[in-house]
Amino acid sequence: MDQQTLQQALPEYFAPWVQALGLRVEAFDAGSVTLRLPQDGQLSRVGGMLCGQAMMAAADTAMVLALINHFGGFKPCTTVQMNTSFLKPLSGQDALVEAKVVRAGKSLAFGEIDIRGAEDGKSACRATTTYALL
Repeated sequence: MDQQTLQQALPEYFAPWVQALGLRVEAFDAGSVTLRLPQDGQLSRVGGMLCGQAMMAAADTAMVLALINHFGGFKPCTTVQMNTSFLKPLSGQDALVEAKVVRAGKSLAFGEIDIRGAEDGKSACRATTTYALL
């Protein structure tokens, strides 16, 4: 797997509104993928805070890319569960969205996501996910 293949998966497998988030593959290794979610007024609410809906969409997208990385290619999957905790507001900086595959079996996959400020490194959101592998 390489960074270009993961970046190309975004327009290939995700809806146009998800592509409009402007996500970029920042890094990856054997167990995780990190995306950059650029700060954008379109994704902000009062006070310039990144909205939770954008964070959840970025988290879900990052985990699908982590699964592509884990399996060495795309496997059809669907989100079964996402449990999200918002820890603090994120404003005035890009977000880094790191998704880690905790376990992937034949029919289910489990993951953890940490969203943190790109400048201050502080966690703003944590999520756990379950995916059905189709």
